[in-house]
Amino acid sequence: MKISGYQLFWLMFTMEYGMTAIFTLSPAVFQSKQDTWISIIFASLLALAVTYIAVKLGLLYPGQTFIQSSQTILGKWLGKLILLPYFFMWFTVTGVILREFADFVFITLFTSTPLWVVILIMLLVVVYATYSGGLRSIARSSEIIGPVSAAGSVLIILFSMKDWDWLRLLPVYSNTGLLPILKGSLTPASFLAESFMVVMLVAFMKKPQQLLKCSMLGVIAASIAILSMTLTIIMVMGPNLPAKFIYPLCSVVSFISVMEFIQNLDILIVLLWIISIFTKLSLYMFITSYGTAQLFRINNWKRTIWWIAPIVFVLSLLPRNTNDTMDYAKTIWHDWIFPINLVGVPLLLLIIGSIRKKSMQKA
Repeated sequence: MKISGYQLFWLMFTMEYGMTAIFTLSPAVFQSKQDTWISIIFASLLALAVTYIAVKLGLLYPGQTFIQSSQTILGKWLGKLILLPYFFMWFTVTGVILREFADFVFITLFTSTPLWVVILIMLLVVVYATYSGGLRSIARSSEIIGPVSAAGSVLIILFSMKDWDWLRLLPVYSNTGLLPILKGSLTPASFLAESFMVVMLVAFMKKPQQLLKCSMLGVIAASIAILSMTLTIIMVMGPNLPAKFIYPLCSVVSFISVMEFIQNLDILIVLLWIISIFTKLSLYMFITSYGTAQLFRINNWKRTIWWIAPIVFVLSLLPRNTNDTMDYAKTIWHDWIFPINLVGVPLLLLIIGSIRKKSMQKA
């Protein structure tokens, strides 16, 4: 179940791009207005730093997943204890992503379809992909899904160019200032920092030495795509309207009309969202299942899928509406998971692991 550096690149791009571009730009614009593009640059730099830390942590023990390396670094019991917030993150985030997908599809397409039906259909597809081929099938699908997502983004940019107004990006910085720009960068940064998951993928790399280059390039490509979407949104709609919309990118796409012939391109953004969510959900399902099997020493990791999937399904039904999922993103994810799980603990493990490895080499 090995993957190549090329597959890792598209995994990172697909996982990082779709959900970040659709779900995080509204709160970012609310904070930093027409300077949101600067916030995206700060967010990208922070995400690259998180990716670098995660890669270096993974490469300390390239033959081990994060479940194993954390116990190697901290010892059996403390290593397992520090994994608890990660399993909380993997389970809850998978449920929330599934619900966000269902809410988006429900609002844009199937308003008369029961929400649980939309959730169940996607969950069945994710379970099938994860169970049938594991990480290899997910990585191979990303080789197709990634370029399709990139091509769709290029089309959005080209079709919206006639509605661009560069003056909507002015004035730069003076009306906002550094603090609002930094605040606006935190939400997209927290989503882009999901690249931390490379610590679970290093053990599956055919050539672990490609991990740093391919994962960083994947984050950079996703960041450029998100920056392009941000500039497009502001130049088409200005700095005020996008802050009031849940999905401003979808609103921009629905606004596109070329020669009264190319219209109603909402389906394009829905397609980009669905295929991106499929990759992210499948990757989360694999990591959660494989990690659970390693934690409890279950030989066949695929058996864990059959009880993880029902838990995720129930978790996806708990939010009452989109406000609940956004509250999760603002409080639990933004204020706790991002600084602790994605930044603090990996940095601490990297420092301790590097010291231990050097001391062992000297001995």
